[in-house]
Amino acid sequence: MKLFVSEGNPHCLKVLAALEVAGLQCDVQFVNHEEKPVPFLSRPCLPALLLPNGQHLFSPNAICRYMFEVSGQECSEACDQWLEWEATELQPDLLQALHLAVLQGKESEATQVLAGPLSYLDQSLTKGTSPFLTGDVLSLADLVVCAALHPILSAPSLASGEPKSVRVWFDRVAASQSCVSASHKVLQGKGLQAMKSFMQRQPAPQSGQCRGGTQPCNNGPAEDEEGERVVSQEEMEAAAVTWGKGLNASTAATKRLHPILPQEGKRNILLTSALPYVNNVPHLGNIIGCVLSADVFSRYGRLRGWNVLFVCGTDEYGTATENKAREEGLTPQQICDKYHAIHASIYQWFQIDFDFFGRTTTEKQTEIAQNIFWRLHKNGFLVEDTVEQLRCEKCQRFLADRFVEGTCPHCNYPDARGDQCDKCGRLINAVELKAPHCKVCGQTPVIRSSKHLFLDLPKLEPQLEQWLDKTTSSGDWTANAKQITRSWLRDGLKPRCITRDLRWGTPVPHPDFKEKVFYVWFDAPIGYVSITANYTDKWEQWWKNPNQVELYNFMAKDNVPFHSVVFPCSLLGAQDNYTLVNHLIATEYLNYEDTKFSKSRGVGVFGDMAKDTGIPSDVWRFYLLYVRPEGQDSAFSWADMALKNNSELLNNLGNFINRAAMFVSKFFDGCVPAMELLQEDKKLLALVGWELQQYIQLMDKVKIRDALKHILSISRHGNQYIQVNEPWKKIKGGDAEWQRAGTVTGVSINVACLLSVMLLPYMPAVSRTIRDQLNAPDSCVSAMLRGTGAFTRVLDAGHRIGTVSPLFQKLEVEQIEALKKRFGGQQPEDEPAKKKTPTQNAASPHSAATLPTPAMDVNAGADPEKARQLTQAVAEQGEKVRALKAQKAEKAAITAEVSKLLELKKQLTLAEGKSPEPTPVKGKKK
Repeated sequence: MKLFVSEGNPHCLKVLAALEVAGLQCDVQFVNHEEKPVPFLSRPCLPALLLPNGQHLFSPNAICRYMFEVSGQECSEACDQWLEWEATELQPDLLQALHLAVLQGKESEATQVLAGPLSYLDQSLTKGTSPFLTGDVLSLADLVVCAALHPILSAPSLASGEPKSVRVWFDRVAASQSCVSASHKVLQGKGLQAMKSFMQRQPAPQSGQCRGGTQPCNNGPAEDEEGERVVSQEEMEAAAVTWGKGLNASTAATKRLHPILPQEGKRNILLTSALPYVNNVPHLGNIIGCVLSADVFSRYGRLRGWNVLFVCGTDEYGTATENKAREEGLTPQQICDKYHAIHASIYQWFQIDFDFFGRTTTEKQTEIAQNIFWRLHKNGFLVEDTVEQLRCEKCQRFLADRFVEGTCPHCNYPDARGDQCDKCGRLINAVELKAPHCKVCGQTPVIRSSKHLFLDLPKLEPQLEQWLDKTTSSGDWTANAKQITRSWLRDGLKPRCITRDLRWGTPVPHPDFKEKVFYVWFDAPIGYVSITANYTDKWEQWWKNPNQVELYNFMAKDNVPFHSVVFPCSLLGAQDNYTLVNHLIATEYLNYEDTKFSKSRGVGVFGDMAKDTGIPSDVWRFYLLYVRPEGQDSAFSWADMALKNNSELLNNLGNFINRAAMFVSKFFDGCVPAMELLQEDKKLLALVGWELQQYIQLMDKVKIRDALKHILSISRHGNQYIQVNEPWKKIKGGDAEWQRAGTVTGVSINVACLLSVMLLPYMPAVSRTIRDQLNAPDSCVSAMLRGTGAFTRVLDAGHRIGTVSPLFQKLEVEQIEALKKRFGGQQPEDEPAKKKTPTQNAASPHSAATLPTPAMDVNAGADPEKARQLTQAVAEQGEKVRALKAQKAEKAAITAEVSKLLELKKQLTLAEGKSPEPTPVKGKKK
């Protein structure tokens, strides 16, 4: 191997540090910044690693990861998430900070740019109890993030504002031999000045602009010293020519005609969202992870002219439904009917535009699932085995995997489920759990034997791997989807049980298993097929047509294995020409503030509550998509939601569109004025056209959050354009100035029209309102993003607009504080069925007798004054623990103080009138 690096290049720090930790033999060659060691790249790209097989790696993080894996050190899922964060979130801000500090001497501005990433890093470090990012030992994540921050945090003039926990962590990692050696080789003791030559060759990316990789955007747009993109004369003239062509009048708006079926010569997209469980109300994390993300992409696909069918529905079978029925005193079918309607209502309010929203308790589900079963059986992909299962004697039933919890046998996480551990992601057989307990009653279950049918995954593994190699290389699979799937295959596939000892489910048709039903993770994904079959009797044109149809699956990361391994294996084994997933889009988790959503504790906003806040659904959609957890977990925050609403929607986007429309109404009697383009106008057209292209490229790759930023960038360009040209002043001048005011107004109103179309996938109601106010032709929706997508004039001179009004309202501090308090742990009123006492519940052995007493009862003991005192005590004790860890005190001393902290937190929870969560097992991390 040969590693090419250059002095003063901050990206070379991490690869040299990783090389030393990995302990590999490698020829390291220092070259100048203009060298092109990767022959097929037209631009300099350092560092670069030449592999023994002649191939090159030229992404710094990919090089680091390769070195670790070759040396036998595997990267955990948590490590991969940190590498993703460093590449997509930290690097863009870091490059801007280095540009400011190294080239412009604006050190205070540089530290402000990094405030957000350092705050995120601080929160992650303070939440955990480990000295490093992913555990108790130094990992690749620590090396990469530390090396990235090294130039800034090592500079005395810049290193005073970072959070204390970040400083402690940084000093610990930077003091390692690998980091010290890498710093000496790259920076040679010169600090920031060593980077001047390198930075002079780099454009300074605007914050959030370069979200695609770890390299400086050498092939991206050039920028001036103020950070604005430099537009060439050729670009401006080309943009003006495209603008002048106007909208193709022959492009008519198309209506959806049902049933939607694949069409020859079109891009046919079958789009599914993970089926939500019918037994509960979805919270914001559920909504953004599945249905909302899928809705945005389906709307975008239609704008692009693709033939899209978007199906979803409620997953209605299984133990969860049976237990909910017992809890509410209804039959399982009644529970399904009730909650299916609740789900449908919630999604309708959130403007989720399904083509069909179905359910799994249908005859089609039984027919198709049993057909796939018999084909698997006939083809020899099912095996019988007697298995040991956990049975709750108190509940008198075998426990489904998700209704038993215990300590993970692999990582000792105390709250692992009976099928999978949320912390390490490993598969679990429920009987392997340590200290298992029934999730319903809390009792310890016993082991009993039962005969079951298994899907023979090992026998299907060669077919699966061949298919995965093809689809993951050609399709858009998110990084976490690939990683989770690889981890399953790396561990080796095992037969997967597809039957359960339940009553509520799709019946197993085999005579030897007539008392059993299909396991939900075999049955539920088949729901996509049966829901389509309930939508159209020509469903096979979608589901048995892999050459014409592209299948997109949207889900949260915990659903990945069942969509990338189990469901595809079922369809491959059926050997019936089924359409398999081409693009698997998985999000990370969205948390609520600094905790998890909890219906029982009244923490977080659930779908049926959002409407009651008075905040429009479009604003909810915007914020959830703005913080969509694409690369790592993110969090809903009331304060941040208010900030984004007031700054991005009200003061940026809404301000621009409203000003442009008001100028037309006020200065030009409601008619778009004549436009005579000058260089400044052509420059704006080129800037907007470039942002539009970035939006299309990102949306095509399902980078929904990042694409949204380009909409906001366009409105920022527009606001600046209006501010510089001051049409409200020029309208009062002579003919030339009056004409100039008209051009600025006409161009601005056309930019507003473009924004209305780009916004449609994100904020459909706002998009419609803007187009109504502008009286924009419907053809603009069906034409503006077709083909290559170009910014063209839609509203010609003389076009009359409609009535103009503000689009957004400010979220006031008092309003937000009230909402934060309302959803921050106040126990909601439970339904009457939940208020049964344990004695009443115990009347029947099959009742939900064992449900915990509602935490509502605890509220009676709330003590606000004591809670205030304990809050202070928790803060002080937490600081004491952090100080001991920073001083590397004895483990016993730290453990003792951590125990005191946990006890204080427990007392605080009780004083606040909340139900305390189970105390973690001693020595185990949550």
